[in-house]
Amino acid sequence: MKPVAFDSDRYVAAQTEAITRRVENFSGKLYLEFGGKLLLDYHAARVLPGYHPDAKLRILRSLRRQMEILFCVAAPDIQRGRVRGDFGLTYDNATLKSLEDLLAHHLEVSAVVITRYAGEEAANRLAAYLEQRGVRVFLQPLLEGYPEDVDHIVGDQGYGTFQPIPTTRPLVVVTGAGPGSGKMATCLAQVYHHRRRGESSGFAKFETFPIWGLPLDHPVNLAYEAATADLGDKLLVDPFHLEAYGVTAVTYNRDVENFYIMKRIMDRLWADGPPPVVYRSPTDMGVNMIREGIVDDAAIREAGRQEIIRRYFRYRWEVLRRVERPETVDRVHRLMAQLELTVQDRRVVEPARQAAEEARRKGKGHKGVYCGAALELPDGSIVTGKNSPLLHAEAAMVLNAIKRLAEVPDGIHLLSPSIIANINNLKTGVLQGRSESLDLSETIIALAISAATNPTAQLCLERLRELKGCDMHTTHAPSHGDEDALRKLGIYVTTDARPVLHRFLVR
Repeated sequence: MKPVAFDSDRYVAAQTEAITRRVENFSGKLYLEFGGKLLLDYHAARVLPGYHPDAKLRILRSLRRQMEILFCVAAPDIQRGRVRGDFGLTYDNATLKSLEDLLAHHLEVSAVVITRYAGEEAANRLAAYLEQRGVRVFLQPLLEGYPEDVDHIVGDQGYGTFQPIPTTRPLVVVTGAGPGSGKMATCLAQVYHHRRRGESSGFAKFETFPIWGLPLDHPVNLAYEAATADLGDKLLVDPFHLEAYGVTAVTYNRDVENFYIMKRIMDRLWADGPPPVVYRSPTDMGVNMIREGIVDDAAIREAGRQEIIRRYFRYRWEVLRRVERPETVDRVHRLMAQLELTVQDRRVVEPARQAAEEARRKGKGHKGVYCGAALELPDGSIVTGKNSPLLHAEAAMVLNAIKRLAEVPDGIHLLSPSIIANINNLKTGVLQGRSESLDLSETIIALAISAATNPTAQLCLERLRELKGCDMHTTHAPSHGDEDALRKLGIYVTTDARPVLHRFLVR
């Protein structure tokens, strides 16, 4: 059983109080840039065992009476079909999902802001779809010279070209579909319009990582650097904070750059008098109380190390799929070397590779491809699975795992081989599929059908939820049906991403 290293309740209380205090510093309105994932923050849950993935949602619900939400998404990301890895959705669909999720929790978004807009057709389609459903949409044009040309930005041809977004609450949370969504520009443009009307408003940032109260080389902070290696983020000591207070605090390069920009913009906005609150560093600008929830430093150090290895595998897979650059893998590999980590430090890697080798020795692979998968159960034991003409390795592994959890003997079949064979024949003979063996999605559906007449299958089906948060490794790139089911089960997957060529052969 993984140790509980983080107290979510204590963190939520401390973070809510800190945001409330920051709002009280402004007589008008506070625009709070909400960084990271607003919902289902699985990165935080992985590196801070005990962190509830919806902790931020709990914070927002506690602030609901004084808060409204603006949601940002960048037009170039919509146009090029950028995908959010946690949802497996393009940014336009991820935006729609976020709006639905927030509404389901009684947190309505006041408006969607499409930033860096230059007439993109995909952005136009999203805007039209939202407006038809009663969602206000604001199109922010791409600003020439942003963010360096402050003289141009803070003026009629800069922020002045952004349509003011009406807001009514003292706290406006500005969140987005992902990094680079234009949240900061939206916040500062709103402050600009308030200032032009003679109103006092302010800006602050809320990000979970990096954790400023932990050392620069702490594995949890380095795991943040690994998670943003595709963006080139680099951890560093906050130079402004060190100079102003003589205190070492951890930040990252974009926050330092953004602080410099924000300070110049604020100085221009408040040229005729001091602002309500003076920020002397990026750390001052942030509202981050995540350190308050940590109760077991040793456990989160190990969780951070494991996350770095996960990111290494993830980026390597994305390079093979041609959606990521090799330099990103190199960045994470350097972090692993810094902590003296190897891929074998992930406990499920070698068992998966051994399972593939065993399949090769016994000649039980399908079409001469030998795949292995391994999963670590909550009690620390490891189960494996191998591919065959009947099942993908991932499907065999999950069936073995739930049998272990339900204490069902290995010799008992949850799915009759004849039933699997009939489904195989249906896939290839009738539906003209390229691979007859069942992937994990198909296997779970077959198991659910069998549970209607098989009490043992029903008993095992009920144990599927216990796989959430388990670590897993597979030797070959999962198929879409495998990857989709593993994501929905909440299993943390890594892969060697060896190609399974028979899946792409035309019969």
